[in-house]
Amino acid sequence: MNEVSQIGVTDEEDGLRLDRWFKRRFPMLTHGRLEKLLRTGQVRVDGARAKANVRLETGQTVRVPPLGEETAKPAPKVERAVSDRDAEFVRSLVIHKDKSVLVLNKPAGLAVQGGTKTERHLDGMLDALTFEAKERPRLVHRLDRDTSGVLVLARTAKSAAALARAFKQKDARKIYWALVVGVPVPRQGTIDLALSKQGGPRAERVFAAEKGDEDARDAVTHFSTVAMAAHKLAWVAFMPLTGRTHQIRAHAAAIGTPVVGDGKYGGVNAHPGGEIPRKLHLHARSLDIVHPDGGRLFLEAELPPHMKASWKLLGFDERDAKNAFAGLEE
Repeated sequence: MNEVSQIGVTDEEDGLRLDRWFKRRFPMLTHGRLEKLLRTGQVRVDGARAKANVRLETGQTVRVPPLGEETAKPAPKVERAVSDRDAEFVRSLVIHKDKSVLVLNKPAGLAVQGGTKTERHLDGMLDALTFEAKERPRLVHRLDRDTSGVLVLARTAKSAAALARAFKQKDARKIYWALVVGVPVPRQGTIDLALSKQGGPRAERVFAAEKGDEDARDAVTHFSTVAMAAHKLAWVAFMPLTGRTHQIRAHAAAIGTPVVGDGKYGGVNAHPGGEIPRKLHLHARSLDIVHPDGGRLFLEAELPPHMKASWKLLGFDERDAKNAFAGLEE
């Protein structure tokens, strides 16, 4: 590519950041060189200078300067082989599908993305969820490995941008169900406790932030006790208003009622014993979010087998959570 090009933004690219647009169109172009092109005004959107984070709109024109033949070459294709077994498995998790959105009921124990010693993960199976679409779906939010429930995927770049905005602007009402050790006092309320990550081998753990901690991030969670079992265990619904790492787990432990099975934050007290499984009892039960194509999308995910077993053992009725947050809305 040795001459200036004027490239139109397609419907599929609507809402995409300019730097990500370049990454898709010209994957061999380095970020450093792109930044230099933007700084010097060689890249323009509808004739105007633009920054890397500007979001593009359908019909706009991007001026692309000469990039050289090597840069214009497509990046080597990475083959993602999904076994027939994994393909069948991940497709069985789908609880909603339309042209813009896929929704899964993620099982406990499945990591969303790979990492150290994590070879099998959801991100590695997404090619099995293209269905009739041209591209693999995109992750727009996360759940912990051991947390089950509603997980939303975007099927296009446009819907990914819209869903990301909804989460960022807090236009998404998330409800989690948990079994906790003890009973919250009061039974309903709000936990407003900033959280901070600390380094070391347990870097994925968060702590109540200390005064003056510059790395602290605000974290707010509504909670409501739905039912109790002999004042030793309680079914609690949580509504996080922010989306920090391990927020519900850390907040539940902070008020003295750790989530059952959460040894990281509750220690030995998180394992009540008896017939209650030792697995983490935290489930993303529902999500109410603006749909990229208009209107709203409400989704519910069935409890995982180990939580269903505990609910049956304790005599909990899922219908009792219907009005859990009456009088305690945002």
